[in-house]
Amino acid sequence: MLYRERTLSTQHGSVNTPILFPVRNIGTRSQDNTPEYIGEIPDLPTAMVNARAIRERESQWERLKQGADFRDELGAPDDAIIFADSGGFQFQEGPGAVDTTPAETLRTQEEIDADIYGTVDVPLSEECGPDERKRRIERSTDYALEASDQHSGDSLLFASVHGYDPEVIQNTLKYLDRQGDFDGFALGSLVPIGGQYERVTNIILAARKATDKHLHVYGLGGFLYLPLLLYLGVDSFDSSAFIRSASHRRYLVPGFRGEILRNISELEYLPCGCPVCRDRPLDDVRSDRNLLVQHNLWALTIELRRFRYAAASDRDIESYLRLRYQGNDVTLRAFKTAKQQVRGLA
Repeated sequence: MLYRERTLSTQHGSVNTPILFPVRNIGTRSQDNTPEYIGEIPDLPTAMVNARAIRERESQWERLKQGADFRDELGAPDDAIIFADSGGFQFQEGPGAVDTTPAETLRTQEEIDADIYGTVDVPLSEECGPDERKRRIERSTDYALEASDQHSGDSLLFASVHGYDPEVIQNTLKYLDRQGDFDGFALGSLVPIGGQYERVTNIILAARKATDKHLHVYGLGGFLYLPLLLYLGVDSFDSSAFIRSASHRRYLVPGFRGEILRNISELEYLPCGCPVCRDRPLDDVRSDRNLLVQHNLWALTIELRRFRYAAASDRDIESYLRLRYQGNDVTLRAFKTAKQQVRGLA
């Protein structure tokens, strides 16, 4: 298998990889707002934030420019490790949609005091024709190289890379590695094709073959993908799945698919020993969205811990994944496809 454990060193501390970066939205309370978790879950000192969204939040942006500490704004400790992406997923509406520059995004990431900078990118979609897809890939590549030329300081720089063809992914990564100075790479545009597991698997494997540097995957750190990403040698991933699931009152359990809580009526306590569930009745968790969000994040953490445990105890990871995916034909088929290719690489 390609699973690997490393240490990612940043200006605010080091973290063992593979690691999840929970999407951390701040501002007014909404179904997308993230409750506090840093410090509550000891192996998640990490957060993913959107640089563009922060810059557009005028009152907060003014405070940051005047010297406010972003970690204080988050209610996070000084050693929280923050990955600030460019907000590129918002640039999908056409040629004029990109309303920032690499220089402006770098300044924003610096004001945030982020540990990891994601370069400005123009994501793909299934609706893009071949010419438009090629244009977006080239534009994202140019933005990454421009950021590399302008980047300085101790923060890590990850080039955001897009492509739906494994060969294009490999060629783009190798080109960026030759022409720029990057600490890692981040694969984007996979969420729109997330249901095509075999296709996504081939794209990630192409990236892993092209570089030994840190590899991040944007947006796919949910329950179904997480074990597969680990098996493929991905070093980090971000997710808002724990928030989105909770907004639909879906309760996540490692090894099972999420269940909508209104479908459960005869239990007094839920089947999880996390700090949220261990001594709270079902009705308390069902009625409090914040508790459900916190539990779902714990569930993702436990999924990651289980994989680490299986690897550390010299268990057969492939047998573990077959068991993990046995109830889902699509993901099981994707795993089998990945296994054939991984055995040729490992």
